[in-house]
Amino acid sequence: MAGLRSALLLKHEVEKLLELGRGELDRLLEEDEGFPRGSQDHLGRIDRALGKEPHWRWDGGLVYSWAARSSRFSKRGAVLLDPALETRAVALGKWIGFQPTSQGPATDWETDLGVVRILHSTRRGAASAMAEELAEDTGAQSVTSVCALYGDIGISGPALVGADTAQPPLEYEVQWGMVTRLVGQPLPWWPSLLRRSDVISQWSPGAPITIAEIVPDEQEATLRQAASYWSVDSPARTALVDLANSLRNRRIDSLNSEIRIFGDHDAYPYGDPLLIAARHRTEGYPLPRTDDRDVLSAGWRTIASSRLFEAYEPLGIGMYCEPDLLPFGPPTEVSARGSTARRWGQRLAPCDPTALHAVLADEAQDVSFYTDPTTRIPVVRKGSARQGTWAFLAPLRLPDQAAQLRSVILDDTVWVKTDDDRIYPGPCTPDEHLWWGPGGGDRPTEAAWVIAQLLDDISTEVSLADNWRHAPKGLTKLLNRAHEHGTELSRAELEQAR
Repeated sequence: MAGLRSALLLKHEVEKLLELGRGELDRLLEEDEGFPRGSQDHLGRIDRALGKEPHWRWDGGLVYSWAARSSRFSKRGAVLLDPALETRAVALGKWIGFQPTSQGPATDWETDLGVVRILHSTRRGAASAMAEELAEDTGAQSVTSVCALYGDIGISGPALVGADTAQPPLEYEVQWGMVTRLVGQPLPWWPSLLRRSDVISQWSPGAPITIAEIVPDEQEATLRQAASYWSVDSPARTALVDLANSLRNRRIDSLNSEIRIFGDHDAYPYGDPLLIAARHRTEGYPLPRTDDRDVLSAGWRTIASSRLFEAYEPLGIGMYCEPDLLPFGPPTEVSARGSTARRWGQRLAPCDPTALHAVLADEAQDVSFYTDPTTRIPVVRKGSARQGTWAFLAPLRLPDQAAQLRSVILDDTVWVKTDDDRIYPGPCTPDEHLWWGPGGGDRPTEAAWVIAQLLDDISTEVSLADNWRHAPKGLTKLLNRAHEHGTELSRAELEQAR
């Protein structure tokens, strides 16, 4: 299981785990083809010259799992992987109760192997960390094993990661059905958005399903807080509330899907029953949305141009979630050292920063703020004019209606030069980028299709729908070459390739 925490063991550590004498591990490696493979350390040139021998290391979790299934070493292996558990008589386990822990909410179950603690958390390494904490706590010695959720579905139910208090660093995969068999009754399961202490602590065997509210996540809370800074009838407030409602509805849809998938799993051939212990409150859902795209676009333009500090974080969320509602293309960053970028930068107009400038600046310290007076795109220079970078949002269209495309310059991005000697960043769509040069997939077709449209009409609002189908093959081939940065392709070359 890819999410298991790795613990690499040296030879003497494997010998200690399996209680092997001198030379026994070497014989075991020769005789048992199923023993987990080890790997050797990579030695540098100096270490090799000094004659050092590389150490062998083994994945401790794999060795621990192998031992559990070995007739000779089963008592030294993973507790919950012992094959004898599958044939032993089932004893009714006992629910001990809810436990708030440093690794998340947990429930404890008494079994004839000792107490098994189930962590209702998908935090990586949680099982190992909890087992180690319990091993050091003299008052918690009755806990034998800890299981944490992996987040996916295993063969018999929700996938589990196990760790034993006898060997805390060694995590291994545990079957839901095995734990169900140990406790002698179906286990409770909570969907991820309701996996909270205030919800899980309400459960006990035989209790009704808990109906709980979905707590707003950080993004939703940020948007709703920001909405309070605009008047009720402001398009900005409408846009912020609409996105907050959209995010909440998406999370509700995801929760419904999760409950359906995990709830239906016991119908599979190897599925074991589980109890869905909590559901969300459904009254008032889905939350209302705004259908008027013009109002939403106006709202995000207001937020983008705002100088309120409170506009910065929600704008970053909006640019990620609703990029097509802003009148600009994708974020682009180019080196200020290139001759094309330097020439373009000379005609930028300094300005006071807006929320959009703040998002582009990110956490950079030495920044200057500009606007392209022709395309109106926001621009931020990070660092010096010669050694820094230009960060900007690509235009959606070029306003030079009377001009024609003279050439294209391939640098950190695609630049367009018109026959009236102006230079612009290549226009794009909100959620695409203009790639060029050899690469995987259909990388050069974006730029090829944009250039083809600009050759016909320099001021068109470009489209990248089905670019891989529409891009002229000759232009795609031309842009798929490993051109040097700064290469300028004339209109004649572009037309000939097209």
